[in-house]
Amino acid sequence: MPRNPLAAHPPWRQLLIISVLLPVAIVAAVLAFAWPAARIAPRDLPVGIVGAGPAGGQAVENLARAQPGGFDFHLYPDAATASAAIRERIVYGAFIVGPTEVTVLEASAASATVAQLLSAVGQHLADHAAQQATSRTGPPIAAQARIVDLVPASAQDPRGLVLGSALLPLTICGIVAAAAVALLLAFRPAWRQMSALVVVSVLVGLGAYLVAQPFLGALPGEHLASWGALGLTLLAVASATAGLIALVGTAGLAVGAALMVFVGNPFSGVTSAPELLPGAVDHLGQWLPPGAGANLLRSTAYFHGNGAAGHLAVLIAWSVAGLSAIFVGHHTSIRFAAHPTRYKSTPFAPAAGQPTAVASVEHLDSEMTPQPLRA
Repeated sequence: MPRNPLAAHPPWRQLLIISVLLPVAIVAAVLAFAWPAARIAPRDLPVGIVGAGPAGGQAVENLARAQPGGFDFHLYPDAATASAAIRERIVYGAFIVGPTEVTVLEASAASATVAQLLSAVGQHLADHAAQQATSRTGPPIAAQARIVDLVPASAQDPRGLVLGSALLPLTICGIVAAAAVALLLAFRPAWRQMSALVVVSVLVGLGAYLVAQPFLGALPGEHLASWGALGLTLLAVASATAGLIALVGTAGLAVGAALMVFVGNPFSGVTSAPELLPGAVDHLGQWLPPGAGANLLRSTAYFHGNGAAGHLAVLIAWSVAGLSAIFVGHHTSIRFAAHPTRYKSTPFAPAAGQPTAVASVEHLDSEMTPQPLRA
């Protein structure tokens, strides 16, 4: 049983410490989830502009003035090139700006929030184009942006709610799996713990996929790859947490939970997009398993794996690091928390002059051996 760090303090001081630390931790958790959601806005959001004519240049100028630093513009010569860039996850969408009309190419599967934003921006550009045309010709011109969704989200999950709702339980399950394997069951040696985490991740990934696609219809493409993305996300969370437990003990569980649940989840951008989060955390979530896993799943389910390489590398790196930490914690000469010497039981030694509580096996055998009857 790990020692209570508060045991050395008197009860009144324990109450004071808990009364300060728990509210601070809870407020920090609320802030971590609420702050990014309250500051959603485009920040270097990659979008395309089709055509290099005066209309396209004026559209870039208008957007840069309306949203300073909001967009990262990519110029494309035609609609086909821009469409390919959207399907390859290079940009979220593109604007085809004509003299009197605007066409918005988007992919709601990449982010329903971004698609809604691009539609609004497209209508703004269309209104501006109509005003310019009216000033030249005189009669008013009706402005309407034409929306083309190149990669639509599933009809059963048009706003991508299933993916966002599944990420938090999947992350928590990874923490629970690590705690069960490393602390509750205390699997030894290291290979048993590592094997258990891999098997659990594969099976949980399969179960999560069966719920998300066959039952809810939210992950329509690349079935095996989507299953693999879910399983690898869980393995990255679970192995990293179990690795921390192997190195520093139960404190590693708290660190892993805080890192994955209270940092990785709210900063993942799964309900919006990383480029819509505040600048201090927009990239942070993509270096942690929840954010990398969510984007990898989008790529496998909707974009045929395009844009998946970086997210896949992040998950593999966390998984390898976590499994390596488990091995190191069990097998190196350094006395980490999982070092075998910390789990060796001390044999019972009775005090001097006291009778032994259990007789030796040899003595019991001799007493149980049948003795010949005496005449």
